[in-house]
Amino acid sequence: MKFKKFGKALLMSALSAGVLLSVTSCVQSYSVGYLYVTGTVASTTDGSGIISGFKIDHNTGKLTPIHGMPVSSGGANPVRAVLVSASRFLYVLNKGVPQPGQTECTTEYPCTGSNIAQFMVGANGILTPVETFYTQGLNPIRMVADSSGNHIYVLEHDSQINNLASSATNPNPSCGAALSGATTCGDISIFSVNSTTGRLTLVLDAQATTALGTAPLPYFPVPSDPIDFVLYGGYVYTVSGTPATGDAIFPYAYNSTSGVLSVVSNSSQPLSSSQTANGLVDNATAINYGASYIYVLDNEPITIDGSVVSQSQILPYGVGANGALTAASSGPIPDDANQSNPIYLVLENKGKWFYVANQGNNTTGTGTEQSGITGYVVNNPFQPTEMAGTPVGFGTGGGPQCLVEDPSNQFFYTANFNDSTVTGQALDTVSGTLVPLSNSTKAASEYTLTGPPTWCLVDGRVG
Repeated sequence: MKFKKFGKALLMSALSAGVLLSVTSCVQSYSVGYLYVTGTVASTTDGSGIISGFKIDHNTGKLTPIHGMPVSSGGANPVRAVLVSASRFLYVLNKGVPQPGQTECTTEYPCTGSNIAQFMVGANGILTPVETFYTQGLNPIRMVADSSGNHIYVLEHDSQINNLASSATNPNPSCGAALSGATTCGDISIFSVNSTTGRLTLVLDAQATTALGTAPLPYFPVPSDPIDFVLYGGYVYTVSGTPATGDAIFPYAYNSTSGVLSVVSNSSQPLSSSQTANGLVDNATAINYGASYIYVLDNEPITIDGSVVSQSQILPYGVGANGALTAASSGPIPDDANQSNPIYLVLENKGKWFYVANQGNNTTGTGTEQSGITGYVVNNPFQPTEMAGTPVGFGTGGGPQCLVEDPSNQFFYTANFNDSTVTGQALDTVSGTLVPLSNSTKAASEYTLTGPPTWCLVDGRVG
């Protein structure tokens, strides 16, 4: 069969178009996951909670708002959120609001309206409210899920039973009046998750009974003034503030089948640092894990040449038998000298670097003083060192509240309280440095929210 010149030209044009289409389709942009950010509405004073959602572009890191969002968080002042059951369900912990006439939530005047709001994650990342559940203690501050997604744990600053040591059978001797004269405990409310419906069911603590009978407590008591907690390697570790003796970590074994917590023989690990004036840590801000270590972040004021400065640091602990923690020889690790108030640590997916988000001490206005991300190289043997060339850390908006890595392991995002923004950074896979998206020819690096954010998390399930 013979072609005329015009036919040949048309055929070659079609082939070229096909080749071009196949090439461009290889670099076609698509969503690699979703970023969810909890926060409040700027124009209200009642702590109205919302959840903002963004699609993450695989090639550029660009964030595109999910249609139909933000949505209500189901309560006031959301402080944490978790995803379970292959990201089919999202749960938001709403702390609630102070009582009328009060400026903060206390044991005597606890927050009102505290709850856990359940959402179903649908097509295109949209969230649909399902049901509301309630914790059993007072003033919830943190929430985590186990790796199986079968259980959710909520840390509450105050239990509903004061002086538990004398009014109940107490499985935790470090709780209540037994600890530095405290008259109240913190607690952990435990819930099992129905993998089909996402419904939460309270797990009772059969080890502790009230003074009036044998009914189990509806929560697990922990020492007073809890700050944060983390679930790692079969144990739940809580950090509690004990000014008289310094902050301490308390480990508890957890049963992955029942979700029940139990006290282990090594009941506490005092936090100490050679960098502090009195050898004690009494300003811990968070506890995280990564690279087989537990990390306590600390905003400890220390004295240098007679002057008190805000010197932040990271205290790494190795995990031994029975959940025992041993201070790593490489610690404490100094935070960037120009930053303060570390609030979250993330180990990069391949374990070569970790990053610390520093909130800074300026909590008003849009200030970014002492805010930023500090990057560290994870050396072998374990001896993390701050990345060269980052004397002031990697930039963020003002007062980052969280730090997450995207599902494709190319980008990092912070949600920033002071200026109500989300900031994106591209990961340099050679050096580990983070580059603002706007400076890496990728995409805009900041996205404006409708009010101050409080937490963020990513979902790698797209569909």
